[in-house]
Order: sequence, then structure tokens, then C-alpha cells
Amino acid sequence: MIASLDALTQEKINLWLSGNYDADTKAKIQQLLDEGKETELTDSFYKDLEFGTGGMRGEMGVGSNRMNKYTVGSATQGFANYLKANFTGESISVAIAHDSRNNASYFAKVAADIFSANGIKVYLFKELRPTPELSFAVRHLGCNAGLVITASHNPREYNGYKAYWNDGSQVVAPHDKNIVAEVNKIQSVDEINFTGNPDLITAIGEEIDAEYLKTIQVNSINPAVITRQKDLKIVYSSIHGTGITLVPKALKLLGFEDVNVVEAQAEPNGDFPTVIYPNPEETEAMTLAMNLAKEIDADLVIATDPDADRVGAAVKNPAGEWVLLNGNQMASLIIYYLLDAWKKAGKLTGKEFIAKTIVTTNIIDKMCETQGVKCYNTLTGFKFIAAVIRELEGKEKFIGGGEESYGYLIGDAVRDKDAVASCAMIAELTAYAKDNGKSLFDFLTSMYMENNFYYEGLISLTKKGKAGAEEIQKMMADLRSNVPATVAGSEPVTVIDYTNLTSTDLKSGVITSIPTGLGMEASNVIQLVLADGTKVSARPSGTEPKIKFYVSVNEPLEKAEDFDAVLSKLKQKVSAIQEDLGLK
Repeated sequence: MIASLDALTQEKINLWLSGNYDADTKAKIQQLLDEGKETELTDSFYKDLEFGTGGMRGEMGVGSNRMNKYTVGSATQGFANYLKANFTGESISVAIAHDSRNNASYFAKVAADIFSANGIKVYLFKELRPTPELSFAVRHLGCNAGLVITASHNPREYNGYKAYWNDGSQVVAPHDKNIVAEVNKIQSVDEINFTGNPDLITAIGEEIDAEYLKTIQVNSINPAVITRQKDLKIVYSSIHGTGITLVPKALKLLGFEDVNVVEAQAEPNGDFPTVIYPNPEETEAMTLAMNLAKEIDADLVIATDPDADRVGAAVKNPAGEWVLLNGNQMASLIIYYLLDAWKKAGKLTGKEFIAKTIVTTNIIDKMCETQGVKCYNTLTGFKFIAAVIRELEGKEKFIGGGEESYGYLIGDAVRDKDAVASCAMIAELTAYAKDNGKSLFDFLTSMYMENNFYYEGLISLTKKGKAGAEEIQKMMADLRSNVPATVAGSEPVTVIDYTNLTSTDLKSGVITSIPTGLGMEASNVIQLVLADGTKVSARPSGTEPKIKFYVSVNEPLEKAEDFDAVLSKLKQKVSAIQEDLGLK
């Protein structure tokens, strides 16, 4: 034993060494003890890996604070207990998928065994599949719940567990907190039933693929344009993830014939050997794709993260340089195209809507207002967009939606962000632009000229430890109690506080309540709206020692040649806001 380990950590280590854990797990713990790996042991055992309102995520390894058979087992047993309590007397079923991460297929099988051991029927994807297809499968198969083993675009050391409800969305209130409570009740490994029932586990795969791909084909609005532009030169990378299983098929099904896969990143691999982080938001992860685009003079670059729920895109600017679009730009372009296409197709009846999060660009609100289409703003997280779709089902028609963090959804067959469907739609809108003699960058410029140039900056401040947590609390309290007289030369006119769901007009003092429902509930977020249309949103992270400030600014763009000059002006304004608010 290591004398310097704290008592609680030592107690948990002893419990794992003496309890009903497998011999390999015990041997690994003993090896860490023999080698004096105090820091690793402390990190692995000082607490239990938290099962939050959407699931859990952590580094893989032995210990109570790591992703392993036993933490996955505890989460699944608690989830199973809740399902049995919630659907008493019913035949319960769950769909399970996994991505390309190390141990993902193993964890999926562990979960399948535990659900089946509890009398729950399991539909288990026999190979890796995108997260949005799991959402679709839950709905298509009429399941009570779903599960994806994934850590999205986190580093290779991580894996995770995402829980879904019967509408295909990630769990929301009251089920989220109720599942957490059930998971927390599991106090011993002996309470977990690992002995699966093979008769209750059904392998699924290609048959679900076919039905899911049909929904993507239905989303297409301008098939004639694709026919004319079938030779659109597309570069696609799955960044060693699940997108390779369906994105090329979806593009081919729509009629695109010149799809160039980045072969060095095509093989699913949980080590992600060609990138530092498997995240299409990062230029580094997109480098191979953009290099291929330069080589073949492509029209579009798209890449998906490991579980294919987020997509990044790159376009060629007028100088011939390949540039990455950010999440706000891509969300805006998709909505710009969808609204225009639906209008031209005569599909706007007054009952359609768009949904986005409160920290996603307001150019979407403006475009919706112009077209007479409702735009619902939700809390951050796609499960809240899914909640709007669920609540309005049968009353209003969802066109599409998105969030600034590279997640978009077209149509309502899926209830989570969907990079497969998004890749197809991005390719279609690029084909539409080309059919009209424009590049995708030109299309972006046209959107800004019609609606103002909106630019969003994210300021993320890390504040570690107890002192950091207190500093974050103070920053939020100061914003609430001491609204600055001006910010970068503009006067705040409205304060929106989502903690108590109120909007305060600073000139009149009138306070308006924000109704709950439709993706809205109390949350620790505050927004300042300035007289010039600038919006500053402050939001502490729920999972990391960070506070994030989302800054949205806008200016008119009179002509395409002014793009760079206006962009520079907007960036300077974001910097001025950061300076004025002391965000360091």
C-alpha cells in the first residue's frame, strides 16, 4: 500500500481488491500499487465517475472514476431499474450502438448483457454506427430507450455513455434526474447482473441503414440540381470514426458521383493515429482533407467526428485558399438554403419552424422573421431542440435546426444532431450554389449581404479548483448585479437571466417572464443585449472548470469585396468587448 493515499481513496482500492471484480482488474490495481503510482491511483479512485443528466464520460482504465466494465455496469443496471419502474407491465426494449473508440464494442456488449439479464429486449448494432442512426433506430423499432457508447470528439483516452429516451432524444427532465438517482442507488458490484440472456439480444445493422438513408433522401429538396451537378467534387473524411459507414452511401444515394474519401483516415481506429484530437472543429484534424481538396481542386470539404453527430466543412475563398467555416456559419447556411428552398417549393404554410439554441447566431432568427417562419430558441444542448420537436409534433412542422458547436438537424426522423444528414444537405446546397454560378463561399457572402454580416466569438476561461469555482460564481453575480453602462461603446438595453427566466428592459424597468417548456427551463445563463444588436451570453460549463462567453456582433455588408474588411472590424469589436468586460 501507499501510505500517502487519502483514507477514502485507499478504502475504495481495498474494496475493488477484495470484491467481486475480475482477476485482470485486480492485477492492474496491484501493479499500480507495486509501482507506487500514487497520482494515477488517486485519479482513478478518489471519486465515482459521475453519471450526469445525459450519461457519463471519462478516461478508460481501472477504478471507480474511470470508464470500465464496472462503471458501465453500474450505469446500465441503474438505467434498467428505472426502465422497469417506469414501464411496469410492458415489454421493454432498448437499442444500443457504439462508435470506433477503444473498448466501445466491448462496453456496448456489457450493457446489452445487463439489459437482457434484467428481462429487457436489446437491439444491438453488430458493428459501429453513427449516433444519429441510434436515435433513428429507437424511433423506428419503437424502443423505450437507447444507448450509445461514445465520447464524441474527446481525446483518444476517453469513452462515454449517452442515454436516450423513447422519442429518440437524449433524456430530459424528469427522466434525466430520475435515472441519475437510480444509478446512484447502485452501491455494490454485486447488485449488477452481468449474466446476459442471448435470447433477448437481436443483432441489427444493414436493414436499419436502409430505412435511415431513406429519410435522408426524403430531406432533399432539389434533386434536379444534384442531377445537373452530380460531378460536384467532394472531399470527405470520417477521421477514423463511424461516418465512413454511411456518409459516402448517403451522398451516392442522392446522386453525387465524385466523392473522394481521405483514405488515410477512412479506417475506424480508436487511437485516431492521424490527428491530435478527432474534432472537425480543429484545423489540424481537417488538414489531410484540405490537402486532398487542393490536390484535386475540390468544391467542398466535409468531415465528421467519431460518432458522426458533428460535421465540419471547408470552402475555397476568392483568393483560392481553403478556410474552415465555423458552426454558426454552417448552421446559418443550412437554414438560409432550407428556408429559400421550402419557399420556392411552395412548402411554407405558416406552420413550419426552425429551432436553435440561445447561444447560436441571431442571423437565423432574422432570416426566419423575413420568411415568416417561427424560430424557437432553446437552452444549450440538442436534447432541448428535440424537446421542441416532440412538444410540437402534429401541430407544427420542423424544417431544421442547429447549434454553434457544429451540430445540425434536417427533418424530424432523428432527434439528435445528425452529421450524416447534414453532410448530404451541405453537399446539396453547395450543388445549388454551383448551379447558380457560385461557390459555397459566395453563397455565404450573399447571405451576409441580405441579412447583415454576423460574427460570433467564443471566449472560454478556465478557472480550476475551489478558488476557480468561486471566481466563476462571482463573475456571474457581477454581471447580474452590476450591468456596465456601456460595452465597446454600446449601451446594454436588455438583460435576460435564465436562472429565474426573466427578461428585463433596462430603460423602462419592465420585467417579462420567459415561459418554460419548448426547450426552456431554468439554467445558469445570463445574456446582455446591446443597443447596436450585439449579444453577450455568459454560461458556466456544467462538466469542466470553465466559464464561456459567447459574443455575437453584426454589421452591414454592402458588397462582396468588403468581406475581409468587415470581418476584421467585427473581430476587433469582439476583442474590445472582451477588454471592456475584463474577460481574462
